[in-house]
Amino acid sequence: MMRLMVLFSVMMLAACGGELPVRAVSGTPMRIVSLDYCADQYVLKMVDRERILAVSAEADAPFSYMREAAKGVPSVRPSAENVLALKPDLIVRSYGGGPNVVAFFEGAGVPLLQIGWASDLEGIKRVTREMAAGLDAAAMGEDMVADLDARLAVLRAGSSGSKALYMTPGGVTSGPGSLVHEMLIEAGLENFMLAPGWHELPLEELARSQPDMVAFASFNSHRTPWSSARHPIARAQVRDLPTTQIEGAWTSCGAWFLVDAIEALAEATP
Repeated sequence: MMRLMVLFSVMMLAACGGELPVRAVSGTPMRIVSLDYCADQYVLKMVDRERILAVSAEADAPFSYMREAAKGVPSVRPSAENVLALKPDLIVRSYGGGPNVVAFFEGAGVPLLQIGWASDLEGIKRVTREMAAGLDAAAMGEDMVADLDARLAVLRAGSSGSKALYMTPGGVTSGPGSLVHEMLIEAGLENFMLAPGWHELPLEELARSQPDMVAFASFNSHRTPWSSARHPIARAQVRDLPTTQIEGAWTSCGAWFLVDAIEALAEATP
């Protein structure tokens, strides 16, 4: 079960958000409900506490970046009945509630703010602005984008030529076409994984060649069952190579806080 959770969490970095556009909301929403932990991040960051009716049950989980801000905030299961009983004036979601929930809330006349797709850093900036506008926090969104740009500008000194392997406790890694890949490149690294998309750790390849370092995304779990990350070949990478611990919350959703992981990797680059 934990392995499935970790796999799902890191996959959200590549697919956080849906195909639906962000819905326009008139006026300032005062009774906001967030349906999943990716949506929680924006609501907890951009909205005053008194405007938040409820967040998801995972808002304070170890893989939630805004988990400290979630303490004491009521939570709700993402079922339509439970959410509508709260009488929200805005629902925020990435994937929460399943594919049919959007039409249900629209039919009930409740505005819904859908997190858009972000496959690169420019996408993160766009989504940050969209969410800030939808939550009536446009000025904060611009400040967040400006901070992101300023922090990235400090790091842009070209590639070091060092190859890094991204690894999770669930035995997952990622190649080109994901935010993990962009994270490595922005940190001045090359991605050891050349195959596009998300994959199990390439144990056979690691038996023949090695990266220069490992970026290990810890999800603060001590109950992760067996996965390819626990294979002797994978464990040798972490034991013998320079390894940077990447907090799982930094990469669990494709959002502004990815820069924390980029900075940590840039500082540790061989």
